[in-house]
Amino acid sequence: ITYLFQLRIKRIGDIFLSLILLIFFMVIILVSALFIVLEDQGPIFYSQIRNGYMKRKIKIWKLRTMKVNAESSGPKWSKNNDDRITRVGSLLRKLRIDELPQLWNVLVGDMTLIGPRPERPEFDVLLANKIPFYDIRYKIKPGLSGWAQVNYPYGSSISDSANKLSFDIYYLRNFNFFLDLAILLKTIKLVLN
Repeated sequence: ITYLFQLRIKRIGDIFLSLILLIFFMVIILVSALFIVLEDQGPIFYSQIRNGYMKRKIKIWKLRTMKVNAESSGPKWSKNNDDRITRVGSLLRKLRIDELPQLWNVLVGDMTLIGPRPERPEFDVLLANKIPFYDIRYKIKPGLSGWAQVNYPYGSSISDSANKLSFDIYYLRNFNFFLDLAILLKTIKLVLN
């Protein structure tokens, strides 16, 4: 099976699954939105500019998990016990519910269900200067989940990013329908655990 054919199948699967998942999780998104508003009356959604395919800028959407104006002093990596995260946000992150609005990004084609995670341009500049071959991860659309996400714990450092890159490169070299399916099943298992 050719690479282009695999990409077409991947896109059809992305459209079909993201639409079904958006409908399926709509009640959870709405209930989460209610709790976000009740906690601090701030906005429900949070958007961020990330680098997409070939480093093209995309706007991703999340349910807001941090306090309003949490990055007023500039972009920062999130860390364990981050005091910028709200109580509701902490729960949403643990259950990965905050990521559900990105299904819209998959549906419109900015992202894919499975691929390297998109990074913020501010961090990409730093990482590309410190990690050899870092930009190779943008040879495919970024994903909601990926080989690095299911095999490496949440990272927030240059060292973590270098380790995750090795998983991203493995994914790029071995990309196929069955690997995507394995990552999808592993993602579901992680979320359920």
